[in-house]
Amino acid sequence: MNILLTSAEVFPYAKVGGLGDVCGALPKDWEKLGHNVVLVMPKYANIDVHKWNLQRTDITVAVPMDWWTEYARLWKATLPGTSNVQVYFLENADYFDRWGIYGNPDGFADNDRRFIFLSRAVFETAKALNFRPDVIFANDYHTAFTMPMLKIHYRMTQFFGRTAGVYAIHNMVFQGHFDPRRAMPLAGFGMNEFYQGSWFESHGVVNSMQIGILFADKITTVSPRYAAEVRYTKEGYGLQNIIGARGGDFIGILNGVDYSVWNPEVDDKIYAPYSVNDLSGKMTNKYHFLKDWGIHESEMHEDMPIIGMVTRLTDQKGIPLVENALENILQNYPVRFALVGSGADQYESYFRYIRQKYGNRALIYIGYNDNLSHRVEASSDIYLMPSLFEPCGLNQMYSLKYGTVPVVRSVGGLADTISEYNRYTGEGNGFVFDDYNAGEMGYALHRAIEHYFQKEHWLRVVKNGMMANHSSLLCAQRYIDVFYWAIEKIPYYG
Repeated sequence: MNILLTSAEVFPYAKVGGLGDVCGALPKDWEKLGHNVVLVMPKYANIDVHKWNLQRTDITVAVPMDWWTEYARLWKATLPGTSNVQVYFLENADYFDRWGIYGNPDGFADNDRRFIFLSRAVFETAKALNFRPDVIFANDYHTAFTMPMLKIHYRMTQFFGRTAGVYAIHNMVFQGHFDPRRAMPLAGFGMNEFYQGSWFESHGVVNSMQIGILFADKITTVSPRYAAEVRYTKEGYGLQNIIGARGGDFIGILNGVDYSVWNPEVDDKIYAPYSVNDLSGKMTNKYHFLKDWGIHESEMHEDMPIIGMVTRLTDQKGIPLVENALENILQNYPVRFALVGSGADQYESYFRYIRQKYGNRALIYIGYNDNLSHRVEASSDIYLMPSLFEPCGLNQMYSLKYGTVPVVRSVGGLADTISEYNRYTGEGNGFVFDDYNAGEMGYALHRAIEHYFQKEHWLRVVKNGMMANHSSLLCAQRYIDVFYWAIEKIPYYG
């Protein structure tokens, strides 16, 4: 099968969150399963062309935009960890030669043009490469316009006549609301196609995610629990009926972990390797992590669990709960708190205050640091994810592999992957709370800390987690099944 994946993020080139991780992992596994994969993404200014060995090609693609044509020079690289998965980068100075992927919290003012350009360029790139995709796999609102473009503009051509469109929702919050007077002509559609009740219209604007859902042959999201939540609860953010109308075409597939990147047995970003059969390296990681933070050996004698977080500092990630409970935890329990994160100014300021007040018990790094993120996973004993909502989540699955026990709220993919430890049966891999409040989160942390000091139970819950298999290879095969189902839906005219 020929698979063309397009996304605004692909790890390791450009990443804000789990979208980048997933889009960087799935192609590796599709190649292992015997499929041909091509990726198309923007060439952002902050992509290190030397580090990732990007090569400038002599191919320039012409991209129709309204009544004019714009252009993109193609660069290419081989996706790390693969033998022949080619990533093609669209070089366009006006749209992508700037720092950042999306802009400030409100986004760049021209994100409609930027991502419509990306969506249209996907088809022109495939033609320029003579790569006939059996399926185009588009991700989140940024590439949603590929779905109507495929059905209305391109499927009538011989080149794309048997190409299926599959659209993946990673987060319902970011739907891509655009002014129809700009978006419709840019995407090659007339304003006569935008009217109340049309597939393009939602409360007077173009809703990119809605368009992707309605025009795709199949739609996926990143966990079975989240698929149910967005269909039947407020987590659908106004698109519940749209999703419901697609019935069985909407499928929840739990994201998987790229164990070539997130695995303490092979991770070269941590201090020492370890495994479920030899956990000694975890203590080594903890020792060197604390030492790097300037903690003297004389202060390490006390057995204090580390509560870790690697997260965006947003309401979605449950940071208000942490803000309400953290000082109480630090004052009443023998624990350290380690965080790597950035986001809202108010939360960054709060954690700077915590760092200043609690010194070596609050190991806080404001910003993103990939190496440090791996070390937090390897060195922490408990991993906290108190999310307001969580479509899938990857860090709880990373934590399981690293023997770091998750404390999570039971939503989305967290509910699909983490179960409460039962000290009587020995089953379970973490500690779970249901209601979104600081008290419940605090009680879940209390249970985790209590079990930490009961070493027999702690070893059991740690090993339960480390033996779980959330490989991205399983996820990749599920997507292949969906791709074949999508192809079966395409009308065949002989």
